[in-house]
Amino acid sequence: MTAQSPLEMLTDLAREARDQAGHALASERNNERMVAQQLESLGTYRAEYAQRLQQAMCEGIDPATMQNYQQFLGALDDALGRAKDALAAQQQRVLKSQKRWQNEQSRLSSYNTLTTRRLLQEQLAEHRREQRLNDELVTNREVRRRLQQQDA
Repeated sequence: MTAQSPLEMLTDLAREARDQAGHALASERNNERMVAQQLESLGTYRAEYAQRLQQAMCEGIDPATMQNYQQFLGALDDALGRAKDALAAQQQRVLKSQKRWQNEQSRLSSYNTLTTRRLLQEQLAEHRREQRLNDELVTNREVRRRLQQQDA
């Protein structure tokens, strides 16, 4: 097994960090969807409950029951406010996680660019070595041919 170059090691570490950031981002987005669904469900429930209050008021309602409806609607409004705050906070976590993933992806891209450049330099150096070797072979062949012509 060959030892990894420092650049290969950095590239592998950057790839792992990018992958971890990707998993974290996926998790935060999943949490965001769940919080948004909870907010939507709570809003739907609040609307249904308000509709029940309207229906009860049309049919006639005593003051104590009216007060209970209003208190419960107030509690639902408070819960909706907290849910909206939770969604905003989760969206901020998603943005932060997304930025982290982008930074890790950028770092990985930089290492990949350096690796590509190094490979190109190595290929160029190898091509030059092969060209020198070919030139030497051609020169040696030409020298032998001339020597043979002189001896003849």
